Amino acid sequence: MPRNLCVEGRNEMKLGIVGLPNVGKSTLFNCLTKGGAESANYPFCTIAPNVGIVTVPDERLEVLTQLNASKKTIPAAIEFVDIAGLVKGASKGEGLGNQFLGNIREVDAIIHAVRCFEDSNVVHVEGSVDPIRDIETINLELIFADMEVLDRRISKTTKSLKGDKSLSKELDILKKIKASLEDEIVARNIEFEQQEEIEFIQSLNLLTYKPVIYASNVTEDDLADDGLSNDYVQAVKEYAQNEGSAAFVVCAKIEQEIAELDEEEKKLFLEDLGITNSGLDKLIGASYSLLGLISFLTSGEQETRAWTIKKGTKAPGAAGKIHTDFEKGFIRAETVSYEDLISCGNHSTAKEKGLVRLEGKDYVVQDGDVIIFRFNV
Repeated sequence: MPRNLCVEGRNEMKLGIVGLPNVGKSTLFNCLTKGGAESANYPFCTIAPNVGIVTVPDERLEVLTQLNASKKTIPAAIEFVDIAGLVKGASKGEGLGNQFLGNIREVDAIIHAVRCFEDSNVVHVEGSVDPIRDIETINLELIFADMEVLDRRISKTTKSLKGDKSLSKELDILKKIKASLEDEIVARNIEFEQQEEIEFIQSLNLLTYKPVIYASNVTEDDLADDGLSNDYVQAVKEYAQNEGSAAFVVCAKIEQEIAELDEEEKKLFLEDLGITNSGLDKLIGASYSLLGLISFLTSGEQETRAWTIKKGTKAPGAAGKIHTDFEKGFIRAETVSYEDLISCGNHSTAKEKGLVRLEGKDYVVQDGDVIIFRFNV
């Protein structure tokens, strides 16, 4: 089930990058964000967490900016957090331990970088390439980190139970999650049927409950056919499919080259490689799909802007993304689809043709809706 964990009022998606050392994790971070994280052929070269923000490419924004002569253009954004590589036994202090996992507890989803290439010049901490083993190694460390959280919560809830019997159901859910983790079942694969149970587990911010996107790092040769001839990549795709996660193929070395190019050069470079989308483009698509997100647009003389919301969000909730007053005093949403607006050439013509709709509180906002909210506080 797609889960939107984005915080209300925050217009950027937040993604955490995890993986073993030397799988291309920090190189990928560098390419995606041009953030300059240290990347070298030895373990643990990333120590402090690196944070970078990138904008989400959206051609509609530039068109609307020109249409309305907007002074500013503000795209949606993604914040990436790259932490030190985890190794087997991190929960017990191996390598740098799991001290940095707290930095990704607030992310909306986790990008799990997986090495799917052979290269004798790049050391693998386990001595061989085996992406499924690597995934399970990381999962186990995330499970251990979550169990520490659960143990503290169970202890606290047990003590509070003496004075508040209503906490018994909460305690049952906590114990159910812990039992599954002890069987090495990640929290996102535990079946919960009641909405209140789902809301409770979301509130725990467990790492193993977060949606995951597997990034299979390959060589340039495997990029052209999207890893179809790479057995490692196919194994990762199957693993992701079985657990309801997303997966995409990326070549960190190629992304490194793309990161240095302007948009026109990037387009030509990708064409020469026989591919249409960069790793960042693939990641954005996978993230929006996995989290069930869309963008609505606002545009006027002051600014043109993209706002990220969950599919199924009604008009007042979308208005609240801009400002809580918009939601509290919501009256209506003057809405026109991007396609209709552009075909008409301006908002006035679209209104004359009856394409601008006055939508109420029950209207479900669609991707590409261009909206003017009317409100009164």
